Amino acid sequence: MNPVLNLLIFALGIAAPSLAVEISGNAGENDCTSQKTCGSCFTAAHHCAWCMADGFDAPPKNYERCDHINNLKSYGCSEKHIVFPDHIETVVTNNPLQNAEKNVDAIQIAPQEMHVHIRPNRPFKFNMTFREAENYPVDLYYLMDLSNSMEDDKDKIAALGNLLAKSMSEITENFRLGFGSFVDKKVMPYVSTVPRKLQEPCPNCVPPYGFLNHMPLTENTAEFSDQVDAAKVSGNLDGPEGGFDAIMQAIVCDKQIRWRAKSRKMVVFSTDSGFHYAGDGKLGGIVKPNDGKCHLDSTGLYTESTTQDYPSISQIASKIAEHKVNVIFAVTKDQVPIYGQLSSFIEGSTSGELANDSSNVVQLVRDNYNKITSKVSMHTTGAENITVQFKSKCLGDHWMDTNTCGGLKIGSNITFEVSVSISECPKDPAQRKRQFAIYPVGLTERLVLNLEMQCDCACEKEGAEIPNSPLCTDGNGTFECGQCTCNQGRYGKFCECDGSDASSEDYDAACRQTNSSDVCSGFGRCVCGECECNQRGQIAGQKYSGKFCQCDDYSCSRAPDNSQICGGPERGKCKCGTCKCNEGFEGPSCDCPKSRETCRASNGAICNGKGACACGVCTCTLDTYYSGPTCEDCPTCPGKCEASKACVQCHGFSTGPLDEKYCKANCTNIDMVPEAKATDQARLCQFTDDDDCIFYFTYEYDQYGNILIKAQRTKLCPTAVNVLAIVLGVIGGIVLVGLFLLLIWKLWTTIHDRREVAKFEKERQNAKWDTGENPIYKHAISTYKNPTYAGK
Repeated sequence: MNPVLNLLIFALGIAAPSLAVEISGNAGENDCTSQKTCGSCFTAAHHCAWCMADGFDAPPKNYERCDHINNLKSYGCSEKHIVFPDHIETVVTNNPLQNAEKNVDAIQIAPQEMHVHIRPNRPFKFNMTFREAENYPVDLYYLMDLSNSMEDDKDKIAALGNLLAKSMSEITENFRLGFGSFVDKKVMPYVSTVPRKLQEPCPNCVPPYGFLNHMPLTENTAEFSDQVDAAKVSGNLDGPEGGFDAIMQAIVCDKQIRWRAKSRKMVVFSTDSGFHYAGDGKLGGIVKPNDGKCHLDSTGLYTESTTQDYPSISQIASKIAEHKVNVIFAVTKDQVPIYGQLSSFIEGSTSGELANDSSNVVQLVRDNYNKITSKVSMHTTGAENITVQFKSKCLGDHWMDTNTCGGLKIGSNITFEVSVSISECPKDPAQRKRQFAIYPVGLTERLVLNLEMQCDCACEKEGAEIPNSPLCTDGNGTFECGQCTCNQGRYGKFCECDGSDASSEDYDAACRQTNSSDVCSGFGRCVCGECECNQRGQIAGQKYSGKFCQCDDYSCSRAPDNSQICGGPERGKCKCGTCKCNEGFEGPSCDCPKSRETCRASNGAICNGKGACACGVCTCTLDTYYSGPTCEDCPTCPGKCEASKACVQCHGFSTGPLDEKYCKANCTNIDMVPEAKATDQARLCQFTDDDDCIFYFTYEYDQYGNILIKAQRTKLCPTAVNVLAIVLGVIGGIVLVGLFLLLIWKLWTTIHDRREVAKFEKERQNAKWDTGENPIYKHAISTYKNPTYAGK
């Protein structure tokens, strides 16, 4: 090798320091040796290195310049000739975390900006920290349906305005409140276009409108009640309302709504009806798509209501994610299922049941605010074709593959281990500089990462190479990185072959894998003893590979969950028909994570000791009757019902064995709901407390294996015993029984006497008296007979 060139390369810092890299795998799995240039070598895999030593690949050794770094060392390549670049990390901004003060903004995420020279296919790992700050600014915009059916709700919300402000002031001292309303588009069939109905669609109603910003965000929260009270209801014809128009304008109109740059932005969406979405506008002759821009006039009225269609769900979700807004759908009971499904598609949104008269709005806002702020979820933006993975201990002791942590409170420090990797270098050098951001959902703060991909060796750059070098046969190539890069039409390690001799039998023999195989396996042509592989099918860029074109890198199995070859570049690559999985994945299609953290139960045991972890999923042992994501749910044993009982008592009813301090610190995953119902995912638990009251709650697991508890607000308690009522009842009962017996006796004697009198009367009437025989009867005339007189 030219000593001058060698010295130049060393001065440029090409020679890598000694790195202790342990490489696993056998020779048959070496994916480095097929690389022919220095740049393609170290971008092929994280363990590939390049040897620049003069004559390293010359006979009789014929070593490959690109190989595992340990192999190169064992073959005699010195460290100063080995090119094995590593990441170069520069922290640009790393301001310390701090709480919000009057004149100082809060900082909840650190670091804030980094610059990384990243090596493809070699994960770059670093730590980032999140801490929820005290007095973080909160901007809450109340967006209310003012169709006629919400009239009673409006009055109640106006009365609760001050209570809402007071409740939020207990959470943060930096709070602002705003108010807007919506009805629907002012065209048929949404509203009546009869002139009289357009002026007064219902008694004492104002003309219909799309969206109106009544009160921009202000610290004067007392004005909220006045504005809500002064707002008049309107009317429309169909059931669904134009709420999507209102959400879009409330989010994108930063200046008119007066959203602050650094604040937790919240929209409380209150309605008792469904919603119109993109395409519904055609019913009213509106075909122009919603442009997602602000269209409010000086009075706060939405001016494009009758000319632009409703936004789509994806538009709403995109704008919410872009502007970092949290939406709380406060809807009536019959609308909860619909808006619950909607919130699952929208980042950072939740839904809750609104009472028929909106009397629980304050509690609903507070509960959902706590739900939002007690969880942090890290997402990325602008990270297309970049693999970003997260790990965290959250508030526990075990690392988990997760980007979400729950159970947070103000001051909780959460550390995330972030792994960033790039699978390949773009062909266009202009695309080798990328910028993306990592941000907590619902917050404007973010960590900006500026990536600069290391795709070329310094020895390949202009000025480091020797064009038409005598080291390349007759000057038919450029000498760079210890080897010849041949001019067009020349081939071979030293450009000794002329392309016009490509059909030579001697060359063809070198292009056969075995004596009986086809030249270049039938998938390429032999050029100067080396195979040039053909394109595979009609897709540009897909070629057969390998020394003899024997490999098909596009025929590997596909992951069942995403239908990508080897699960996609973030999981693995297809190498010669077999998936070579990235770090952290395994399986024939790289669909199984090696980490078993998703199987770890709350007690630290894998699958709770009641099952086996395969492919990141627990398979519970059937004869134990345990089930659930981590085999912790057992219908026939106390399980999570018994374990969660005390927390539900203290959090929901301020009873039970736990004290208030412990409860606030540890029982944060409980939501109070009007009624606890069992579902396919949620199990119902029932207990009786010390007051003989029955309380209910359900528990289920989210996608990360965290337990979520929903407790019923009301308990079923036995009615208290009224001793006085019982005594008076007994006395009254005795008196009533005595009176009843007397009544029966009186009735019986009366009937008996009447029967006797009737019998007497009947006998008296039937009696025939003989007056001549009556001894007490004396006739008025007395007759005497003379016994001595015999009629003479």
